[in-house]
Amino acid sequence: MTGKGVSMRLENKVAFVSGGARGMGAAEAKLFAREGAKVVIGDVLDDEGRQTEAEINELGGECLFVHLDVASEDSWQSAIADTVSRFGKLNILVNNAGIVSRSMLEDITVDEWDRVMDINAKGVFLGTKAAIPEMRKEGGGSIVNISSISGITGQAYVGAVYNASKGAVRIFTKSTAIQYASEGIRANSVHPGPIDTPMTANRKGDPVAEAESIARIPLGRTGQPDDVAYGVLYLASDESSFVTGSELVIDGGYIAQ
Repeated sequence: MTGKGVSMRLENKVAFVSGGARGMGAAEAKLFAREGAKVVIGDVLDDEGRQTEAEINELGGECLFVHLDVASEDSWQSAIADTVSRFGKLNILVNNAGIVSRSMLEDITVDEWDRVMDINAKGVFLGTKAAIPEMRKEGGGSIVNISSISGITGQAYVGAVYNASKGAVRIFTKSTAIQYASEGIRANSVHPGPIDTPMTANRKGDPVAEAESIARIPLGRTGQPDDVAYGVLYLASDESSFVTGSELVIDGGYIAQ
């Protein structure tokens, strides 16, 4: 997907991106492919996943879509096995899949709590658990977990369960980093602020809410999926070989205030 003679930042790497069918995950997968990686995207959104797969392949990249329920250990094991079967190894894992909750604490049902924690937190655990043995075979690897600014500071406009799930991702990442540093496996978290994705599309239909959101961002705009993807690319690449257990905030200055 790049011209000859151009140095590609992920050349000879194999990357897996969960939640890669659309939004930030699709942006990450496409950027990784442009930078030379062979990419596997896993998602429950089969039609959109296959469309993203086709777009990458049509542009000369190498991409495989697999159906993935991130809350299922069996689904993860199958997805990683398919990755290694197709491309021979695994170097990079991006735990990107997630859902949002905007319910007030007293309105959160046990079912909603479990669903958000299953996808946002348990999904990261299961993906990491499945990927580490394959990274070990390669002498190391990079795990990038997509958390949120809501994993660092409380947010009134999202539910407490969302904050809790993203906070869990943040500290889980640091624990993973410490436990596996000696094996050359790095783990870092990314903390996006307001990003223009299908998950945040509700603001687009409410001009007042959108204006209020932008007014809180010092850089004066909502982030785009590529803003996050380039940060993820850095952490996935060998350029960040001395970076582990860190958190990269990509929020236009939102939580610096």
